[in-house]
Amino acid sequence: MSLRKKFTGTGIAIVTPFHDNGMIDWESFKQLINFWIDGKVEYLVALGTTGESATVHGAEKQEVFSFVKKETAGRVPLVAGIGGNDTHEVIKGFREFDLSGYDAILSVSPYYNKPNQEGIFQHYKALNAATPLPIIMYNVPGRTGQSVTAETQLRIARECKNIFATKEASGNFDLVNQLIKNKPDDFMVISGDDPITLQMIAGGAEGLISVVANAYPRDYSDMVRLCLAGKFEEAQKLHSKYLDIIASMFAEGSPSGVKAYLSEMGLCRNNFRLPVWKVSEKHQAKIKELMKTV
Repeated sequence: MSLRKKFTGTGIAIVTPFHDNGMIDWESFKQLINFWIDGKVEYLVALGTTGESATVHGAEKQEVFSFVKKETAGRVPLVAGIGGNDTHEVIKGFREFDLSGYDAILSVSPYYNKPNQEGIFQHYKALNAATPLPIIMYNVPGRTGQSVTAETQLRIARECKNIFATKEASGNFDLVNQLIKNKPDDFMVISGDDPITLQMIAGGAEGLISVVANAYPRDYSDMVRLCLAGKFEEAQKLHSKYLDIIASMFAEGSPSGVKAYLSEMGLCRNNFRLPVWKVSEKHQAKIKELMKTV
């Protein structure tokens, strides 16, 4: 199967469930994986931001990658989240993690250091030369503090052929339009923003890596498939149905919001690793009311 076919549609940036003591809840993790696959999503992304990757390290990170591979059992393609703000450490992860059974790596643009655009390009050029798998780059300035410009993303797309896609979560439609207009034919633009995915696909994006699909995999992956088929009137109904729910998932931070939904559904505990914390009681009550609408 080609990369384009594997990664057209809906991927989920999956949560990592925890016990009350902070250890990974493997039983809930298994239940969630089957829930997502039964929901007909196209692929799963392990240890992206929603998976609280910042607080899962070393051998435990490998445990997650291996567990997700074992439990999916080849039913859907898999993406491993391996990124950071130290290029050498990211490449070390590429070498040391066993990524057998995975189809790609998601690697966020460097955060906190705030490199200039040439530094960002050189970072991805180094990853491109060292990677064991195709890479999806990830532009999320709301978290990294700095956007990867359309010019830099296009340069990466043209010169770094192991980087086949971008997860674009800037919310900047000028950037997105320039990217889609000028990208190489074999380079994919994937939405990283649930609430604007319909509009991005209408403009030429090829799918979504979603947060909301953790809780509502079937409806949201159906919405994306309808968009990709050009059935925007039908897609709009599902899009509108979930707008308030999506907003509530991010109102007090993510993954705090989506785990609030999953805990109400009985799919995992409402637990996190600091500094991430649960939503307020007031917001949890609002979430319970919103769940009744769907």
